[in-house]
Amino acid sequence: MTPLHMRHKRITLAIATAVAAGTLLSTGLTTSAAAAGKVDNRIAGAPAGLSTAAHASLMQQAEATAAGTAKKIGLGAEEKLVVKDVVKDVDGTVHTRYERTYAGLPVLGGDLVVHTARSGKTEGVTRATKAAIKVASLKPQVSTARAQKLAMAAAKSLGSAKSSADGSRKVIWAGSGKPVLAYETVVGGFQDDGTPNQLHVITDAATGKKLFQYQGIENATGTGKTLYSGTVGLNTTQSGSTYQLTDSTRGGHKTYNLARRTSGTGTLVASSNDVFGTGTASSSSSDQTAAADAAYGAQETWDFYKNTFGRNGIKNNGVGAYSRVHYGSSYVNAFWDDSCFCMTYGDGSGNVDPLTSLDVAGHEMSHGVTSNTAGLDYSGESGGLNEATSDIMGTGVEFYANNASDKGDYLIGEKININGDGTPLRYMDQPSKDGASADYWSSDVGDLDVHYSSGVANHFFYLLSEGSGAKTINGVSYDSPTYDGSTVTGISRAKALQIWYKALTEYFTSTTDYAAARQGTLQAAADLYGSASDEYNAVAAAWSAVNVN
Repeated sequence: MTPLHMRHKRITLAIATAVAAGTLLSTGLTTSAAAAGKVDNRIAGAPAGLSTAAHASLMQQAEATAAGTAKKIGLGAEEKLVVKDVVKDVDGTVHTRYERTYAGLPVLGGDLVVHTARSGKTEGVTRATKAAIKVASLKPQVSTARAQKLAMAAAKSLGSAKSSADGSRKVIWAGSGKPVLAYETVVGGFQDDGTPNQLHVITDAATGKKLFQYQGIENATGTGKTLYSGTVGLNTTQSGSTYQLTDSTRGGHKTYNLARRTSGTGTLVASSNDVFGTGTASSSSSDQTAAADAAYGAQETWDFYKNTFGRNGIKNNGVGAYSRVHYGSSYVNAFWDDSCFCMTYGDGSGNVDPLTSLDVAGHEMSHGVTSNTAGLDYSGESGGLNEATSDIMGTGVEFYANNASDKGDYLIGEKININGDGTPLRYMDQPSKDGASADYWSSDVGDLDVHYSSGVANHFFYLLSEGSGAKTINGVSYDSPTYDGSTVTGISRAKALQIWYKALTEYFTSTTDYAAARQGTLQAAADLYGSASDEYNAVAAAWSAVNVN
């Protein structure tokens, strides 16, 4: 990478295509994107796009009514429901997924889903087992040691080098046949590539007979005390008594600590208590706060693409990238690199301002999405569209997360204090407020650094989403002008995102310029809403408002 440099007293976002790496800040290269939702015409039974807050509210409601639900669906007095997840359809139907306990013991194979109509009427229950959960005695007839011996024998037959089991617990086994009291014994280990691997062996607590076994990675719900997003939940992986920042539910995304190095993968971030970070800035290379922010950004970006566009990971193949934090010393940058399929974050000036905020994470991973879809060349107008796509999608991630500590806005990098004075890196409503970016297209806009030519598309997206003129959104004041003095009425950020994504993935190519971007987004709007729709007309008006005709 070329050295960082400042222009107009500010640093800019970039992507270095020469090495297939997307950087948060300019590397000097001049050659070589309301919570988001689905489109409106979904079928009634499709999952509705829920914000984090809306999902949390449904979870809380389900937890509060779990006892009544258990009685309503006919569970016994010893049985209780534990809420696992809630999905709401477009037509208002709610599907609540539960785990089950019996006399306080987990019921393996006892999970079920309760389907509730908008009216509140229970429409049905989908059960993992139809058998009634009832056992004669909760007193085991065989010892824990015997169950563990059986599990160790099974692990050894699979090549395990472990000398002891990680532990056993009493459960009710309802996965097959008649429910019985059993032991679940776990023997941990690692696969050749370092992935935590755990053998689970289920043993009948009355006879000592092995009932079932499976290989798996145990996921835990950890806590991240982040610098920018407050205290958040993180999906982690437990291996024995250690919890690791590996998210197996999102393609196996891992977060590593480079500890000031500039090469290699680093050390997988781990904790003994499933808590990561302190919530405050630290110059220590062993501090886990930056890792908590990076892991949170990765999971929110994954979920944004999944729930907004149905995209299953950056390559849409279910495979997660990985993140590296504490890169170098006082490195004021962050970048995406195709060659490692990973994000890398520096710690900023003085190593106390890590570049790991939500919109930065979304920006970096969106470079990967662009690389694996349109492949916009990182030069001229296509390079500006490349950068704008990352800004647009990074903004989408920030609104999608609906995080009270980092509310959605149309400012880029406002949390990371890259300029040292609290100002953001970029302004989407009026890009020229940064002192360098273009508000409108001109014949020489492609000669600008791509971080500044991106302003045209950023301005278009803001106008399409929110419209022109003065307004306040989530406490931030905006006043977006237009090239021709026209008034633009926004169609919502949700629709604007759908249009941009469809154009990116279906109509943009490596050489798309602003004129072609206008045509691509118009075609996307026609596909989604019709060529005579308000949305189609708004796309045309927003492009004209930034002088792209």
